[in-house]
Amino acid sequence: MITIENLKKAFGGFMAVDGITLNVSPGEVLGFLGPNGAGKSTTMKMLTGFIKPSGGQICLFGFDILSDAIRAKELIGYLPEGAPAYGDMTPVQFLTFVADIRGMGVRKAQRINDVICRLELNNVANRPIDTLSKGYKRRVGIAQAILHDPKVLILDEPTDGLDPNQKHQVRELIRGLAKDKIVIVSTHILEEVTAVCTRAVIIANGRVLADATPSELENRSRYHHAVTVSLKDDDTDKTLKVLKSLTGVKEVEVSPDHSARYTLIPNSEQSSDLLAAVNKLVQENGWVVDEIFMERGRLDDVFRQLTTQNTRRGEIA
Repeated sequence: MITIENLKKAFGGFMAVDGITLNVSPGEVLGFLGPNGAGKSTTMKMLTGFIKPSGGQICLFGFDILSDAIRAKELIGYLPEGAPAYGDMTPVQFLTFVADIRGMGVRKAQRINDVICRLELNNVANRPIDTLSKGYKRRVGIAQAILHDPKVLILDEPTDGLDPNQKHQVRELIRGLAKDKIVIVSTHILEEVTAVCTRAVIIANGRVLADATPSELENRSRYHHAVTVSLKDDDTDKTLKVLKSLTGVKEVEVSPDHSARYTLIPNSEQSSDLLAAVNKLVQENGWVVDEIFMERGRLDDVFRQLTTQNTRRGEIA
């Protein structure tokens, strides 16, 4: 388990991280979210022992990151933002270098082969890293992070620079690794959270604003149980008037591209039957429907609600 108690970090008179407390257990994939300057990267760097906290405590499976630094760091696999590597080395050479530093001994050759296959690096394994695409460089970074089979995997923007197929592959890898590990993913891609995370923590100004499952956060959205309908051959003014008159509707949003796409926002939690009511309207008015569905909620909406009033200028990431 990771235990973080009242973690703080000050840079001069600026408090970048201000009293974060978290417990994370094996099997969890924790999404760590926040606007630029919220304190995400600073927290990651303290968690990995890269920078020293101004206050508080971090323990990884009982080992304090400061007083038991070597034992704690042995448990960590870390993919930093930008994934720095020695550009003149090949992936094989770089992974061999990392394995030697970690003292992996006789098992290093098999582990290097395993991660190269798992990250599909075979075709570039003997090419200088500087010559690789951004996506391949990112995969080399992930390979070094999982090379020693760590108990704790900390990934800062793990799918940055990857194409859709590569993103899918990395997300599947994260889900597979999480079965017996703690995985922390720092990201600004909200789609990533719903795709792989079992839990999401949103921070701003160095403080925790929310700690819940992605579905619980979606339930807080004004779009929870909202109904979206797209129509053909539509008279917008007339349709809007009819939709707004529907019982239980707080607001109707029209798509900004004027594509006859409407989102009906409910005015209460007693709105689970809104979809049936809209379907009835469709039949009564003879509308031709392209698409109609009920939304679970929007994580980006909740993110904006929580962070818009809790950001300040001049922050350190």
